[in-house]
Amino acid sequence: MSSVAFETQRAALADVVAIPVTPFAADGSVARDTHRALLRRLLDGGITTLTPNGNTGEFYALTPEERRLVTELTIDEAGGRAVVLVGVGHDIPTAVASARHARELGAQMVMVHQPVHPYVSQAGWVDYHRAVAEAVPELGVVPYIRNAQLTGARLAELADTCPNVIGVKYAVPDAARFAAFARDAGLDRFVWVAGLAEPYAPSYFSAGATGFTSGLVNVAPAVSLNMIEALRSGDYRAAMKVWEQIRRFEELRAANGSADNVTVVKEALASLGLCRREVRPPSRTLREEQRAEVAAIAAGWSI
Repeated sequence: MSSVAFETQRAALADVVAIPVTPFAADGSVARDTHRALLRRLLDGGITTLTPNGNTGEFYALTPEERRLVTELTIDEAGGRAVVLVGVGHDIPTAVASARHARELGAQMVMVHQPVHPYVSQAGWVDYHRAVAEAVPELGVVPYIRNAQLTGARLAELADTCPNVIGVKYAVPDAARFAAFARDAGLDRFVWVAGLAEPYAPSYFSAGATGFTSGLVNVAPAVSLNMIEALRSGDYRAAMKVWEQIRRFEELRAANGSADNVTVVKEALASLGLCRREVRPPSRTLREEQRAEVAAIAAGWSI
């Protein structure tokens, strides 16, 4: 399949790539109606790219059945209003089965979570992603890179055999490393998504990114859209004004090794009456004294 066939997918990556939360019911199950309502809120807020089963969706805390459910709910709710990028991962057969399930439901792309394994070789990284990409040649494939050791040449090698590898969610917290990696892999060959969300978006855009992922978007879609509009126009002063607006919220999410990354987002949503605050272990709900600060930030965004 030619790269022309992936134009829609490439355009969807050069945008705010929303990572929806997975809300839970009182009994701990996935709250289906709440999930749909949160997705509609994103769509109504102008978001057109959704990533079910991302890290903000607590991918690693969901069962295989729940991951399939989240994919189904998202694709059904999105309809023709958004491009859906489904998170897949774990062992190769599981990742391939998830990618094929996404394809059957009508998803346009899959995001391949970084291999969770204590021993990752660079050649093995290529093999892992190739196995997934070759299983769904019709879908755009987006590796999620958190491995600072991986070289851009390895990504280029993967794409040489898998032309459906069209974008990259780059989440190594080093803008200079990102700039070098993108150029070594092929700056114009892939769509570069700043995978560490709004705090890193201005610096990564200056180095070649054209999209960014967001968990904050669950709470305030307009804030994320304001940032990407500023970045698209090259107005870094305006982008940094948004950065200043979200700084404390994102600092709370990033503290202690991102221990509360999802927790803070769900707490903000709970403060707005949109979903329950519960997260699953190994995440944990916020302490009482932190909840008021998160609620105040969310309220200050005039949502």
